[in-house]
Amino acid sequence: MSDSLKLRLFDELESLVLIDPHSHINPLEPASKTLADIMGYHYYTELAHSAGYPREKIEDPGISPKEKVARLVPEMVHIRNTYQYHWLMTILKEFFGHTDDDLTTDNWEKTYDEATKRMSAPNWEESVLKQSKLEGVFLTNDFDDPLKGFDTKRYIPCLRTDDLVFHLTKKSTRDRLAKATKTTVKDAASLQRAIGDLFDHFLAHNAKACAISLTPDFAPKKISPSEIELTVQKVFSNDSDVELEAGVKTQLSNFVFWTLAEHCNLHKLPFDLMIGVNRGVYEAGVHQGRDLYNRQTSLIQYKELFNAFPKVTFPISVLDHTANPELVSYAWIFPNVVINGHWWYSNLPGYIEADCRSRLQGVPWTKNIGYYSDMYKLEFALPKFRMYRKVLAKVLAEDFVIDRGWSETKALHLGKEILRGNVERIFGV
Repeated sequence: MSDSLKLRLFDELESLVLIDPHSHINPLEPASKTLADIMGYHYYTELAHSAGYPREKIEDPGISPKEKVARLVPEMVHIRNTYQYHWLMTILKEFFGHTDDDLTTDNWEKTYDEATKRMSAPNWEESVLKQSKLEGVFLTNDFDDPLKGFDTKRYIPCLRTDDLVFHLTKKSTRDRLAKATKTTVKDAASLQRAIGDLFDHFLAHNAKACAISLTPDFAPKKISPSEIELTVQKVFSNDSDVELEAGVKTQLSNFVFWTLAEHCNLHKLPFDLMIGVNRGVYEAGVHQGRDLYNRQTSLIQYKELFNAFPKVTFPISVLDHTANPELVSYAWIFPNVVINGHWWYSNLPGYIEADCRSRLQGVPWTKNIGYYSDMYKLEFALPKFRMYRKVLAKVLAEDFVIDRGWSETKALHLGKEILRGNVERIFGV
């Protein structure tokens, strides 16, 4: 009964049309053009490099897309055990008609050429969305993105704020802010107004969230305009990059971050917090393959924020799988803390299953956003969401139907809310 039950639940979940609540899709070029766009995804380049392939050969600027794939294919033999490779094979089989069990030096060119042919079709983007059962995809937009040239109902803007919070000491960031807002920042008050202008721009283009990736040591704290006034004046009166003492720079970051939270509160916009990434740990790594986590992160660092903004919804992602029990406990207690997906290094079925069980066992179902793709190209939605749907079907079958005696209909309703309903409810789409 168990296997057939899981399959029935999975089939029903697989038929559900979804809205992806977090991605890195470029809405002007959402789908891949060659197989290099798929195999150039950092999961494959970093795993190939980890297995011994030189970074310089992967990132050789002079190679063509086909040559890049030719170089990576022989390295795939080392990562056939990984689930990331399973994503790749699912894409090749579902979208490009690849029939062999693996991608090898003997068969890759045929698949490459067939993929290029299919990707060149004018309806490729529509075809991928339909086959992937996606009708909406959240973006990750730079704060100065003009948000033009795409359908914001399909590709939903999200104000990404890392640069504002952590890089205002860079002249380039300040220049971008001035250009985007047409504001000359001179003091704390004008900086707050400029940030408000960014929210106005994004909200006018159907933005449904604000988001930021945060380091393990970041601890939000309210900084008043008077406390930061001289620092803002110093930074914005300078025509070059500015060096600040660590404590002063942290104050500036906190002032900007708190201002963002205030605007989320004003505009009833969820504030996605992706917590725990250390940048540039492996300095010689491939592009996007240098960042890692450590276990010093704690949500206790965010207690002042959660208490200060009870009306702001904070969808939280944690990079470290071992941080999941703490996330469960905070979502258990704080009404404004929502569990959000399975991020990056936690995005493996072994971790997802354990995390999914504890989340469904301990947190109100209305506060659980099951999954997001984090993808850079549309083709990855299908294998990634399928991975999660399989895990979710297993947990629903074993923990709810078999263990608790729920009907399949009741369990399936819960699964649909975790996959789709909560995204609509929490983000207002």
